[in-house]
Amino acid sequence: MAKVIGSVVSTQKDPSLVGKKLMIVRPIDSDQKPIRFEQVAADTVNAGIGDNVLVVRGAGARRADGISQKNVPDVNDCTIVGIIDRFDK
Repeated sequence: MAKVIGSVVSTQKDPSLVGKKLMIVRPIDSDQKPIRFEQVAADTVNAGIGDNVLVVRGAGARRADGISQKNVPDVNDCTIVGIIDRFDK
């Protein structure tokens, strides 16, 4: 889980990132408290600044947009895959 705190604009980047919206996310716990450092995540769900989101990392992040192809290099290692509506505890 993470909170979107900003966006990144990059005109020069790896070809696998072309056309992807890049957002700055800060991982949070279930009390919505920050727990680690900020990261950049590719956004597949049109999240906005201030949204709490679900993120995946690693191989799942590279396949989350459904566009990545097998045997094609992809540098993405963090992807937003859902927007959190609420936390029930």
